[in-house]
Amino acid sequence: MISKNKARFIISLQKKKVRDEEGLYIIEGDKLVREFMFAKVPVKTLIAKKEFISSLSPLLKECIGEIVDVSYEELKQISTLKTPHNALAVIPIPERILNAGTLLESLCVALDFVQDPGNLGTIIRAAAWFGIKNIICSHDCVDVYNPKVVQASMGAILHVNVYYADLINIAALAREQKIPVYGTLLEGESIYREKLGDKGLILMGNESRGISEEIMPFITHKIMIPPAASAKPGIDSLNVSMAASVVFSEFLRQISIINK
Repeated sequence: MISKNKARFIISLQKKKVRDEEGLYIIEGDKLVREFMFAKVPVKTLIAKKEFISSLSPLLKECIGEIVDVSYEELKQISTLKTPHNALAVIPIPERILNAGTLLESLCVALDFVQDPGNLGTIIRAAAWFGIKNIICSHDCVDVYNPKVVQASMGAILHVNVYYADLINIAALAREQKIPVYGTLLEGESIYREKLGDKGLILMGNESRGISEEIMPFITHKIMIPPAASAKPGIDSLNVSMAASVVFSEFLRQISIINK
């Protein structure tokens, strides 16, 4: 049974301010909780139904600080999901120090004012799939530890480092080091004709406004995903997370050819 104070605390972690103050965030779902445990991520608190708890091996339980046995109704009261699973866990936010110079030595994604949690989570998932390990978000992007971002990432948040920084400074450093900045734009060169490298910054913009005017001068390669036909009403562009998957895939394809 979960106490009222603990239930209130779990619910409060849905707010970014509280997550920042406490250094904690929430993950939900049997599969996701197990993946974090298998990855040996410390779990501060596991809140789960009895059958889920009893299914854990003694080895997995070693990484859990506290276990709270709850009913489904209790879980439903603190869950962010309409239909909760059997487990929810409170995880410490990892400390990450941004070393932009080091990150730019490989492919790195830069996200400018991406606001939708589902988009950020899906981009993280795509980055993990295509072997991109680092994402730098502008300070006005949605918080990576927002429960909807974590859920949409489907565990990929374990494999991708997400940082927050001033993207103008990052882009300026890339220019100083003569590292390419690939900007995804509607008026760019077809990504299938552009020569793509294995290092640089892949810059993607806001869902409706695109890349900020202030960052545009730092773009060295303007790229776009060509449509099969001329644009039509309702299909004049791709969602940023869909575009990210296509762009990452083409980078990986070209890098694989280079490395053969």
